[in-house]
Amino acid sequence: MFFVDTLEIEGLGNRSYLVGGSLAAVVIDPPRDIDQVIATAARRGVRIAYVAETHVHNDYVTGGLELARVTGARYLVPAGASVSFARTPVADGDSVAVDVGLVLRAMATPGHTPHHTSYLLEEDGRAVAAFTGGSLLIGSVGRPDLVEPRLTERLARAQHASAHRLADELDDDVQVLPTHGFGSFCSSSQAEGDATTIGAERKNNDALTKDVDTFVAELLTGLDDVPAYYAHMGPANAVGPAPVDLTPPRSADADEIASRLAAGEWVVDLRNRVAFAEGHVAGSFNFEGEGKLATYLAWLIPWGKPVTLLAATAEDIAAAQRELARVGIDRPAAAATGAAQTWIGEGERLASFRRARFADLADARERGEKVVVLDVRRDAERAGGFVNGSVHIPIHELHGRLGEVPDGEVWVHCAGGMRAAIAASLLDAAGREVVAVDDAFTAAGEAGLPLTRPAGTD
Repeated sequence: MFFVDTLEIEGLGNRSYLVGGSLAAVVIDPPRDIDQVIATAARRGVRIAYVAETHVHNDYVTGGLELARVTGARYLVPAGASVSFARTPVADGDSVAVDVGLVLRAMATPGHTPHHTSYLLEEDGRAVAAFTGGSLLIGSVGRPDLVEPRLTERLARAQHASAHRLADELDDDVQVLPTHGFGSFCSSSQAEGDATTIGAERKNNDALTKDVDTFVAELLTGLDDVPAYYAHMGPANAVGPAPVDLTPPRSADADEIASRLAAGEWVVDLRNRVAFAEGHVAGSFNFEGEGKLATYLAWLIPWGKPVTLLAATAEDIAAAQRELARVGIDRPAAAATGAAQTWIGEGERLASFRRARFADLADARERGEKVVVLDVRRDAERAGGFVNGSVHIPIHELHGRLGEVPDGEVWVHCAGGMRAAIAASLLDAAGREVVAVDDAFTAAGEAGLPLTRPAGTD
C-alpha cells in the first residue's frame, strides 16, 4: 500500500506531496520551509529517500536542495534544467525504487518550462498517481509564458502535446496531483475542485478536448499578469537557495518604527483591514496576514527593500515570516507586536480612514459628491465589467503610479476588499483622503451603480 500526503501552501496557491510506503518516501516540489515536510514524514515513520522537482520554479523558492542535504535524500532534478549545484539528473523514462513495490518514473512533459518533468507513481508495475507539477492541472495547464517570450507559443503547443501524452499513456482512474492551480499565478487559470483523475481531465480539460490551434490561441489570449517577484525566483532556484532562517526578528519600538519609515523602508501592518482602517501607524501599509500576503507584498515591494512587520501577536509575525521566506523575503528588518498605540510615540495619534460598501458609493454619487472611483483589479477582471467613470490602475502598478490618481476623495475598490485595503493604505500613506470599499464587486450593480459590461452580457 502507498500513501500520498498533501502539503497545502495556501498563500501561494500550491501543493507539495510526501509519497511513499511503509519505510521510505519521496517529496515532490517541497516548499522553502522544510520543517513541516520533515514533521510529516516523522509522523508517518518513513525515511525521505528522494526529493524530486518537476521544474525550476518561477513562483517560489524551493526547499528541495536543503531538504536533500538535511535528510541525505537523492535530489532528483530534470536533466534539462540549468542549475549550478550537485543533483541527480533525471530524463524521460528514468525510474527509482521508492519502497517495496513502489517505483517513481519520470515522464518528460515540457510546456510550463522546456525541461518540465512529471513523475508517475507505479505500484506493482501499474501507474496509480501522476505528479504533474505545472503540466496538466485541474481543468487547466501551467502557463507557458514565464521562461522567455520568444518561446511562449512553442511551449503552449508543447503543453498540449504533454497533456495528450499523459492522457494517452495513463488509465482513467490515475490520480492527477499537480503542484500549481490552487491560486498560483503559474496556472493559466484556476482550479475548480480539489481533486481529479486522468479520466475527469480527459472530459473537462481544454488541452484534451480542443485541437492544438484553438487551445493555443485561447490559452495565450487568457494569460494574466505575472507577479514582478517571479523574475527573482527562477535564478534563486537555479543557483541553489540558502537554508531558511525562521528565528524571530529583532523587536522594534516606536522610535525605530518612525526611523525606518523616515528612511523610506516599508513598515507592513499584518492586522485585518478593519483594524488597520480604524487606527494605524501613519505611513505604514496594510497587507493582511490572512490574505495572499506573500504574493502581493512580494509583487509590490521594491526588491530588496527592508521590511518591518507589525502584528497583534508573535505568532502572527512568525506565520508571516514563514510565508515571506517562501518567496525570498528572508529576514524582516524588525518586528513589533501588541496594541497599535504602542507603535507610535507618546502624544502621537494613529491615522485612520473610512470603509464603505458600494451602496454607500451609490449614495455619495446620488448626493452629487465629487469622488474619484479607483478600480485596482487586474486588466482581465476589469474586462468583465467596471463602474462607469472609474479610474483603473491595477494594484501591482499603483505604488509607482500614485501621481496618476486624480485629485479628490478616492473611493478604492477591487473584487472583494483585500486589495482595496492594500491600495487604500498606499494612498493614505501618500497623504490622500481615501475610502476603502470593502465589498464584493457583484454588489456594485445591485447598488444601482452604472456599469460598463462586455457586449452580450446582462
